[in-house]
Amino acid sequence: MAEAERIIGTPESPDGAEAEPEQSSGPQGQEGGEARPKGKRRIAVLFAVAAFAYALDLISKMLVVAKLEHHEPIEIIGDWLKFEAIRNAGAAFGFGEAFTVIFTVIAAAVIVVIARLARKLYSLPWAIALGLLLGGALGNLTDRIFRSPGVFEGAVVDFIAPKHFAVFNLADSAIVCGGILIVLLSFKGLDPDGTVHKD
Repeated sequence: MAEAERIIGTPESPDGAEAEPEQSSGPQGQEGGEARPKGKRRIAVLFAVAAFAYALDLISKMLVVAKLEHHEPIEIIGDWLKFEAIRNAGAAFGFGEAFTVIFTVIAAAVIVVIARLARKLYSLPWAIALGLLLGGALGNLTDRIFRSPGVFEGAVVDFIAPKHFAVFNLADSAIVCGGILIVLLSFKGLDPDGTVHKD
């Protein structure tokens, strides 16, 4: 019986040693049992960054509306940088004021896409980039929904006013920083699932 088990039981490698059972691997060669918790940590980072960016934007706008709106601008660095409350019905940096509803729909679509991408997220840099995009999109979408003149047509509160440049807010900054980071990651060939490709 033992002789039969030796002949037909355990597969052997070419050098006669017993072959190790194969293990499935996740992104970046990690074992399946480790990839899932790591993916969950990346998702947690994404939403933590988004919550932080959203909270900063929301608090800053509340302060601007309460303390700065209908008042003279505050000079931060002479004429080069001021805090000036502006209501913006357009996109980031004041573009496209006639398409407020369209920009609202686009912001909502971006949030949905990011939420779907999160399920396949294993890259920390991508988690940070998408978190910035999500927090910024949520910040401006909140204004679109809840501020006057009406639901989905609300004007975004902008207040950072550099000289010779459009007035913007922290949500716009988060979106731009997230977008730049995504471009850099794409040039490096790093995908959201943690794999690296070379064209």
